Amino acid sequence: MALRNQVKENERINGDRRHDRRYQIPLELRWKLIRRRKLLSSGEGQTLDISSGGNLFDARRTMPVGLDIELSIAWPVLLNNVAAMQLVVSGRIVRANGNSIAIRTVQHEFRTVGTPAADNRHGTAPVRTPPLVIPNRRAATVETAQ
Repeated sequence: MALRNQVKENERINGDRRHDRRYQIPLELRWKLIRRRKLLSSGEGQTLDISSGGNLFDARRTMPVGLDIELSIAWPVLLNNVAAMQLVVSGRIVRANGNSIAIRTVQHEFRTVGTPAADNRHGTAPVRTPPLVIPNRRAATVETAQ
């Protein structure tokens, strides 16, 4: 019995020790490499796996470990079946193996997809889109019917 418990303990130590479940979902993304709040580089890529604690993605180039990065991931579901969304993830590069980049998530939020403001020429300010307001069509039809 003690040997069986030791084997289970060794499996736990040597196996995947991540706390968050990872999902192998290929989603298109845009990335921004940032140092001291300045944009160093940007590009496109694709997720290899995602979780709430980190992401692994193909950046289509190599990147240095330790820098901050922001990912804008095209989300496959529409908000209220109307508006396209993106998952914006901020984090730090913790591992790089060729073009495969692993980041530890620091912050994440869903945003509706909008166009960048004209005054955001340098890409240093985050692009914020206003909240989507959808009129209550049912209420409108009830009012006209009465």
